[in-house]
Amino acid sequence: MMAEEDPELDALRARRMQQIQQNQFREEEMERQREEYEEKKMDLLRQILTPEAKERLGRVRLAFPEVAEAVENQLIMLYQSGRLPGKIDDKTLKTLLAQLQNRDRKREINIVRK
Repeated sequence: MMAEEDPELDALRARRMQQIQQNQFREEEMERQREEYEEKKMDLLRQILTPEAKERLGRVRLAFPEVAEAVENQLIMLYQSGRLPGKIDDKTLKTLLAQLQNRDRKREINIVRK
């Protein structure tokens, strides 16, 4: 003998399925927006950096993703505000990376107890 389906249970199942579908749609939309953002960012970086500098930044990204992200964001902000004189070459990028590295070293605090 089969038990009859409860209409309340069916309604709960339908609502839950609708929630799952909405969540999936939101996640897909967020992923699409993130991909669009990354594409636009890469297009801007192609305009800002020479091929050699872009390659160097790619290598930095492999070793230090957070540093590469910070440099990319800084370059994009400078470009959008019109403060970049031209394309950034490999030598200029190396200088910028060295400055960032030195700045991080200066933040270290050593406490000596006596």
